[in-house]
Parts: sequence; C-alpha cells; structure tokens
Amino acid sequence: MPKLTLWLKNLLFTIFVPGTVAVLVPILLRLSSLPQFPFELGAARWIGLLIMIAGILIYSWCLWDFMRARGTPAPIDAPKELVVRGLYRYVRNPMYIGVLLIILGKAVIFETGLLLIYAAVVWLAVHTFVIIYEEPTLARLFGESYEHYRREVGRWIPRGSKPSIN
Repeated sequence: MPKLTLWLKNLLFTIFVPGTVAVLVPILLRLSSLPQFPFELGAARWIGLLIMIAGILIYSWCLWDFMRARGTPAPIDAPKELVVRGLYRYVRNPMYIGVLLIILGKAVIFETGLLLIYAAVVWLAVHTFVIIYEEPTLARLFGESYEHYRREVGRWIPRGSKPSIN
C-alpha cells in the first residue's frame, strides 16, 4: 500500500472516529442545554491541558505504530500483523487510553462534570467493544501469538514486568 494512501486512510479514520468521540461530541455537550455539573479547580484546571496533550501524544504514537505495520486502527482495514510495538508492549489498548485522556483533559479544563460522565460512558462502551468484538476477533486472526500477548500484557493497566513479546 503506498505511503500516501495509508497516511490518508489513517487521517480519515482519526477525523471520523476519535475526532467524533474526543472532539465533536464534547463540543456538542458543552454547547448543549444539558446540566454541566460544574466544579471549580481554579488555576489547577490547566493541568487538564497536560492530560489532553498526553492523550494526543499517546494516540499519535499508536497511530504511527499502526502505520508502521501497514494498516489502520479501523477494523475494516486492520494490519496483517499483530501490533505489539511501542505502547502496545505495555497495555493492549493504549489508543483508547489516549482518546479517554483527551476527553478527561477537556473535562478538567472546562471544569464540567458532564464531560467526566461522558468519559465514563465512552470507557464503558469501549471496554464492552473490546471484550465482545475486538479480543475475540484478534484471537481468531492471530491465534496463539495473540493469546500469548494477552497473557503477557494487561488490557488497561501495565503489568509490573516488561512482557516477553516480539
């Protein structure tokens, strides 16, 4: 697959999927007439910017790893090899963690509990998707190599020792 085509596919995926979840929906929630459940952090709210930047960096690193594997994070255009490099050596779902950090960072910056609630709903939806669809699909596609990866690497929280995966 030519590099430009791969780059464009990943850009489109980023705009439509994480872009919708982490950018569009939070904007719509902030502009909505729904209760915002405000909380006050004062100047400490700018810590949210660091949280959001961390999320963007995590997402970007993971996207780069997918591109190096000549694929996209989209299930319909997944890489032909199991991605176990970069942050995927420590947790199985770092890209989702990055997106959640972006949402949490916005909740802190804007001091709104509504975005904290939204982040919890997004995490629950993603967790359910991972368990019901993603993990069984990866197990079917990659067999024993995925099962070994699953045993070595935590789903959401890094394990204490460095995993023995390639």
